Amino acid sequence: MDYFLLLPEGCVCDILSFTSPKDVVISSAISRGFNSVAESDFIWVKFLPDDYEDIISRYVSPRIYPSKKELYFSLCDFPVLMDGGKLSFSLDKKTGKKCFMISARELAISWGVDTPWYWEWISHPDSRFSEVAHLKGVSWLDIRGTIGTQILSKRTKYVVYLVFKLAKDHDGLEIANAFVRFVNRVSDKEAEERASVVSLVGKRVRRRKRNVKRPRKRVDGWMEIELGNFMNDTGDDGDVEARLMEITRLHGKGGLIVQGIEFRPE
Repeated sequence: MDYFLLLPEGCVCDILSFTSPKDVVISSAISRGFNSVAESDFIWVKFLPDDYEDIISRYVSPRIYPSKKELYFSLCDFPVLMDGGKLSFSLDKKTGKKCFMISARELAISWGVDTPWYWEWISHPDSRFSEVAHLKGVSWLDIRGTIGTQILSKRTKYVVYLVFKLAKDHDGLEIANAFVRFVNRVSDKEAEERASVVSLVGKRVRRRKRNVKRPRKRVDGWMEIELGNFMNDTGDDGDVEARLMEITRLHGKGGLIVQGIEFRPE
């Protein structure tokens, strides 16, 4: 006997609202008592961010959703552009935590403005943004992305990734340094001293006995390399900066296509 069928609907809603989106889906599949209320807006609005209405108001292309459940899963499966296309927003399907990607245009890229012989701005059929940055050739590679902790999910550990592709003629991208820092608490120099070593081309390399992070392919066809991570506690730590750089070995570098920098719950 399904004893949950004997409970008042409001009681079942309260029970489910204290679980996770994944638990709601599983519970509704195994119990008719849960299934009867699993579509309720009362439940699904609790899994949406507290500021979801403000976020929706900043969409580039406003949308209408029949229910909060449909809104939730749409944000999990289909990232949306906001703030004039500067940011991409989505939700982690298991937890409902917020994910953001900063577009390449909003990154601080050395030699990336008004120097088309170093970096060019092009459209890309696989990008969620209108433009991506294509590295034609530099010796000084330095890319920074900054986001405010107040817009991220609280009490959440975030991992930061550079999202990119490689052109067929890429060169000089075997080794770089990467770090993530709280701008108001950690200086550039301090962060550089503990920077991790990454390879954008995925070769198995070692440097000074330190393991080198390698990229991995995403489900959307792009590549990503971890730049670092941080804990967003109460959201009042100011800005967080992620940086990829190779400014010590001044050989030629080219063939990097940058879509953006993504801040994603671990």
